[in-house]
Amino acid sequence: MNSIKEIYSERTGDKYYRINHKSGLTIFLYPKKDYNSKYAIFGTRYGSVNNAFSLDGGEVKKVPDGIAHYLEHKMFECDDGDAFLKCAETGANANAFTSFDKTCYLFTCTDKFEESLRILLDFVQRPYFTEETVQKEQGIIGQEIRMYDDSPEWCVMFNMLSGMYRNHPVQIDIAGTVESIAEITPEYLYDCYYTFYNLNNMVLSVAGDLKPEDVLKIADEMLKPCEKHEIKSCFEDEPYEIEKAYIEQEFPVSMPLFNLGFKEKAHQIDAGELVENEIIVSLISSAASALYKKLDDSKLINQSFDCEYFYGQGYNAFMFSGESRNPVQAAEMIKDYINELRKNGIAEEDFEIAKREVYGDMISSLNSVVNIGNLMVDLYFDKIDFADYVEKIAECTLESVNERLKKVLDTDNATLSVIRPKEEADV
Repeated sequence: MNSIKEIYSERTGDKYYRINHKSGLTIFLYPKKDYNSKYAIFGTRYGSVNNAFSLDGGEVKKVPDGIAHYLEHKMFECDDGDAFLKCAETGANANAFTSFDKTCYLFTCTDKFEESLRILLDFVQRPYFTEETVQKEQGIIGQEIRMYDDSPEWCVMFNMLSGMYRNHPVQIDIAGTVESIAEITPEYLYDCYYTFYNLNNMVLSVAGDLKPEDVLKIADEMLKPCEKHEIKSCFEDEPYEIEKAYIEQEFPVSMPLFNLGFKEKAHQIDAGELVENEIIVSLISSAASALYKKLDDSKLINQSFDCEYFYGQGYNAFMFSGESRNPVQAAEMIKDYINELRKNGIAEEDFEIAKREVYGDMISSLNSVVNIGNLMVDLYFDKIDFADYVEKIAECTLESVNERLKKVLDTDNATLSVIRPKEEADV
């Protein structure tokens, strides 16, 4: 039986629905009355880090790096045509992505939502792999891998991750390597598909001018019931300590790039911690922060400067990034500021500004059906309820953020990754 729960948020003034479908799939519907655009995103808790796993307590299976991304590419190819072309015929704009810990298929449209949703639910549930098509894809993805190898922004991030992590596969390129994808076979793809593309391991989120019955009608028609299994992703033990404090690479860039990562002990975050970390990010890196002003006044950063809390299955870190004429000096200034902040605490005025920024960003995101759909998926895979997340922002206190600050951003456990211009290295 399907169960539908209507959830109302007094903070946002909106209501949304959580549907536990009889097939095993969890569905979120966020109605936005009078919106022309509609959005659907169908995701599985399966990404590039899930390269070793067991099913129902069985033997651990190790698969080639990059297979989750490879599988995403192959899912659009059906035995009766290309799913991209089918979506285009309805006027929908379809896409997909693979991250470190999830794979998602999505579309936006203004008309023919039901037809587009049927196409989405159909092709994601209907894998079709042959030796010929799998081998053909190796060349296409190989070109994509080489393209990323030529991207300084991509390289500076993965250099940082390889400096932070000794064993965890988060340090491996999401697409894998040319060598690893050469090992992928239809058998590997089917094995990973039937393990992770189980509806009990997936979520569907839709947003727009829609009603629960609109979605349930299609779900009842298209979703194939799945038996629930215990999926365990297996990771080698990862030490708290970083592997390397500094990594440098030369690239044909005009300005040095840097990524500075502060590694934490891996753990599952909750809504309260997520909010506190988001406020810390805003406090430290927003254009209104004291750190940003110091770095900017010293001409050590430009508008590319950013910070995010980076977390997932087996990894947690704060990451700073940007362009800088002197990345080492910028990193030292960031560390000094963090140590001062941890020692003296956050000023109440600064906290209130950061809290309002986080709350305002969340509220403004609700004006976009795409942002809504993505947020619902992200929070679901984080095991966080959206309404609880909203409440935690409103209830967050200066004291709790100061306590969180004492537990994170260990400046003795940080990796600095730098991309330097080739011509600078030759001087």
